[in-house]
Amino acid sequence: MISESRKGKLVGPKRPFRSGEVWEIRQYLKLKNRHRDLALFNLGIDSKLRACDLLGMHLSDIGTQTSVFHQATIVQKKTNAAVTFEITEATRKSVQAWIVKAQLSKNDYLWKSRNRGSQRLSMSQYTRIIKQFAKVVGADPNAFATHSIRRTKVTLIYRKTQNLRACQLLLGHKKIENTVRYLGLELDDALNISREIDI
Repeated sequence: MISESRKGKLVGPKRPFRSGEVWEIRQYLKLKNRHRDLALFNLGIDSKLRACDLLGMHLSDIGTQTSVFHQATIVQKKTNAAVTFEITEATRKSVQAWIVKAQLSKNDYLWKSRNRGSQRLSMSQYTRIIKQFAKVVGADPNAFATHSIRRTKVTLIYRKTQNLRACQLLLGHKKIENTVRYLGLELDDALNISREIDI
């Protein structure tokens, strides 16, 4: 839940995108031929990675110049733990289109910046892009940040399955308590779920 505003800005956890909003953003990016942003949006949702890990990807992490893997494994900078994620067909197609458009080679950063002085997207650039996505669906940009993308798919997975352990694995959290906080679960519900899971 987003807490009260402070000096005109919403503070607290930023909300994920809803499934209808994801569809609307994808259609908009396709219509505008924004190949990089569509691939970034799709892979960000599939991977559920923190922004630093997503932006630090090289082409070789997820595929080659001619194909994109069905799944990939990334060692997280924050925890130094490996996390594996699926890459859906729609995401593979959008990433492959971006690879061709950007003429990437295997050692290139996957998300090239349009700024000549930078090899890859910066965190501030990524944040601005996400806020643009919010505007596309008529939402308050201040309600979204980099973790909105990371939380989007895993939040939907939890709502559908109630499988907290699966969410923990997908997010790469070491402690299930971190997953509870990250998903913003009510404490009583979270404790009941946690009691049922033996790890």
